[in-house]
Amino acid sequence: MATVLQYFASPGLFTSPGIYNNLLDHLPSDIALLRDVVQGLMIHIFWAEQYGVRLSEQRKDEVQLRSLTRKLERILELDQHPITDARPLEKRLVGNCRDFSVLLTAMLQHQGVPARARCGFGRYFIPNHYEDHWVCEYWITGQNRWVFVDAQLDRLQCEKLSIQFDPLDVPRDQFIVGGKAWQMCRSHQADPQAFGIFDMHGLWFVRGDFVRDVASLNKMELLPWDGWGLIEAQDADLSSDDLAFLDQVAELTSRDVPEFDKVRTLYENDHRLRVPETIHSYTQKGVEIVELAHI
Repeated sequence: MATVLQYFASPGLFTSPGIYNNLLDHLPSDIALLRDVVQGLMIHIFWAEQYGVRLSEQRKDEVQLRSLTRKLERILELDQHPITDARPLEKRLVGNCRDFSVLLTAMLQHQGVPARARCGFGRYFIPNHYEDHWVCEYWITGQNRWVFVDAQLDRLQCEKLSIQFDPLDVPRDQFIVGGKAWQMCRSHQADPQAFGIFDMHGLWFVRGDFVRDVASLNKMELLPWDGWGLIEAQDADLSSDDLAFLDQVAELTSRDVPEFDKVRTLYENDHRLRVPETIHSYTQKGVEIVELAHI
């Protein structure tokens, strides 16, 4: 277990601050205060108008920034103050749930705290619906457990959504990780059509979040519209071996991943899961070919 915790206590490709390492040196260690720092730096692309902010198309493109280094670079371009200073709403980096989660994960890792971004579905956005979503999961040593934190949920969002739980400790029946969602749909415990976002839903969408969660557990926190391997396969093209493989991985990742070494081995040795050097990104502008070495 110690080795696993050490793995998640260090940054990966997208959570490394790079040349901006010193910016994270004097952040608070309290999780609530750290969450507040994240919220003071970012504004959610789909919530901006609720705060009275109208985003230009150019500003909306900030959600395409994959890495922490690019995010920190843009944060400083918008406002040169220390990152512990909350920005005016119009000067906050535009992001989504993945970005809030990745930023909090990176800050915790910088402090040596085991943390990881998780991809799955939130039950607290729309009644009787599982919304495409990301949260941060971090290890509390004193309690010997992994805890979900929804860094996106501030006071306004909690009021609008009538949130009844503490966003610093999201119940596991309120945020469903990708592997658990896959199991629920495959066993007919839940309707695949209830999982997704906007007009995108179904088992193919669940599969996408599931594979992204596995990649994120391996420190490859791709964008929600990035595709590779089993994400890009059509339902009809999945073989019985593919389905059995996904069921196996779902069983290993549907909770807090107690057997991470097995997940790591499966990910590293199977091209259906492993993120390649070049991926496809399905943006509103079309399909882009992205070489991750040049992020």
